[in-house]
This record gives sequence, structure tokens and C-alpha cells, in this order.
Amino acid sequence: MNLFDVYPLFNIEISKGIGCHIYDNQGVEYLDLYGGHAVISIGHSHPYFVQKLSQQLDKLVFYSNSVQNKLQIELSEKLGKASGYEDYSLFLVNSGAEANENALKLASFHNGRRKVIAFRKSFHGRTSAAVRVTDNPNIVAPINEGFDVEFIELNDIDSVRHSLQKGDVCAVIIEGIQGVGGIRIPEIQFLQALRDACTATGTLLILDEVQSGYGRSGKFFAHQYAGIRPDLITVAKGMGNGFPIGGVLINPIFEAVYGMLGTTFGGNHLACTAAIAVLESLKVDHLIENADKIGNYLMDELRKIPQIKEVRGLGLMIGLEFEQPVKEIRNKLLFDKKIFTGVSGSNIIRLLPPLCLTKVDADFFILGLKEVI
Repeated sequence: MNLFDVYPLFNIEISKGIGCHIYDNQGVEYLDLYGGHAVISIGHSHPYFVQKLSQQLDKLVFYSNSVQNKLQIELSEKLGKASGYEDYSLFLVNSGAEANENALKLASFHNGRRKVIAFRKSFHGRTSAAVRVTDNPNIVAPINEGFDVEFIELNDIDSVRHSLQKGDVCAVIIEGIQGVGGIRIPEIQFLQALRDACTATGTLLILDEVQSGYGRSGKFFAHQYAGIRPDLITVAKGMGNGFPIGGVLINPIFEAVYGMLGTTFGGNHLACTAAIAVLESLKVDHLIENADKIGNYLMDELRKIPQIKEVRGLGLMIGLEFEQPVKEIRNKLLFDKKIFTGVSGSNIIRLLPPLCLTKVDADFFILGLKEVI
């Protein structure tokens, strides 16, 4: 049997990683500025993270959510304190796509509506509830047959208000920072007006923090720059430092009912152990503060490079837009300078490094980029 060939792969086999550095099977060292689509939050092979997972493996337990799992309770309490959402509830799943599916279901259950507003160039996963968009017109994540989705330009509050006035919108779903869409940041005033418009019309506001959450923006959640509180917040990616886990943070306005939601693997013991270790390491290692500090330094220095059309981002979620396609630049960074980066569309390099990135590593990238371009 062959693998289903949907990923363009580099001919590099990674064998191990430490902090912000990874090594291939030939022992070649690379600087990792992409972290596997932002999943590596506290760093590769973080000692405490490895220790906690190893201890849990020694007493491996896996059972469904029909029995008590005290690790789920510990995780929910620590996540509430770390994020500032102690009064919310947590539903645990396995991925960002599953988190967004369940958030949309909860919103629809709450107000009985079936229309969803999303924003152009947004991306909310690759399952039946995914509210799509990539720059490739041939790739459209399918939408749940029960939802009618309207796409509006980011920051266009007038169009949102016009649509909400009809009274048939179940939820507005928006990323804290658009990742696949090219590191596009919702304006603070737009998010505040969006919160008010949703409240006024009984519409649920869903903040997709799957990629932008867990400290990557320099705050625990990117939407916290706007000082708003969504009805539902979805998380995944950096939540488990590479171990599959996701979740939905749920406003107290929702009432839990047995059988309302379900998941087989969500909130298993290993996943909860990984997520708890991440939260503890974020705090002890001051990684959110580091993301803010190093991210600002990195962006300030990158803005001095005249060949870059625009630098945008928050914390360590950064997009570098060029006038020309970036494929050659990215390949030279990888094969000549041994630096992994990501892309968005054809003209944007995307940086999503572990939050433990140092100034030395940032300078190494800046020098390498200058030499390449």
C-alpha cells in the first residue's frame, strides 16, 4: 500500500529535536521556525514535557469518557487560570477541526439557527464543519450540509451588521490571527464592534485560536488584545506541544446536557498529561513573555530589510510578504541555511517557531534571510 499523495514533501527525514532545533537522519542541524504548523509551543523534547509523558506511559490508562478522569479536571482548572477564563467550561477533543465542529454545533443548539458568517481567506479545519478558505480556488474544505455559510471581508463591520440584522445567523467564526490566510490580523475596533453586534442580535461569537492561541501572539489568546470575551473559543495546535489534543472553551450561558456532544479519544490521559505539562512550562519558562519580546525584536529587524514588502504579526506568529513568489527564497533558506519556514499562498513566508526562540536564533535567521535575498 502507498501513502495517499496529497503533501509535497521535502527529501529530509527528521530524527530528533531539541528546543528550536531539529536534526535529520544524517545528523544535519536545522533551525525550526515553523514548529509543524505551530504545534511546538514549548520546544522540541522539552525535558519536563518528556518526563511527564514518560511517567504517564508507565501507568498507561485509556478509557472512554464514561469514567472519571481527574487529569481532565486538573487541565480545565489550570487552563482557566492561565487564560483568564476560569468561569468557562472545557470540552476536550483531538484537533482544531473537531473543536470548530463542536463549537458550531453548540452555537446552533443554543439559538436554533443554521447560518454562519466566516471571513475571506479564513481557515477553520478540513472536516465537514470546516468553514473553508485558502488562496487555492481548487481547495475548498466541505461545509456541513446543515450550515449556510456567508463569507465577508475581514474588518468589514458594515457588511457583518447588515447580515446579522436578518436574525438568521447562528454564529460568527473568526480567527484571532488568520494563519493560512497570510497572517492577517483583525483590527481591535472591528473585534469590539463584532462582539457588540453579535450580542445585540443573539448571535454567538466563536474565536478560532487554534493556531494563534496558547501564548503565540504574546498574550494567551490573540483576541485578548481587543479586550473582548467570545462565547466559544477553540484551541488545539500548541496545546499539546505536538501531542494531538484540542478543546472548546464554553461560556457559562451554555447549559450542558448529557449526550449533547461526544468524542472517543478526546481528553485521554496522555493528551491531558501533555497539555498540563505545556501549561506548567509556559508559566515556569515565561514563554508567553518571551514570545512577545523576541517576536517584537524579530519584526522590528525584519522591517529594516527593504526587499520585504510587509511584515505583519503578533508575538511569534509572523508573516513576511514579498512582491514575488517566495518558493526560491524558502528553498534556499532550507537547503543552504538549514532553516525551516512555512508559507501562505505564493508570496508570504510564515514564521511559527517554538515560543522558546532566542535572540541568537532570531539573529541567525535574519542574517540568513538577508544573504538569501
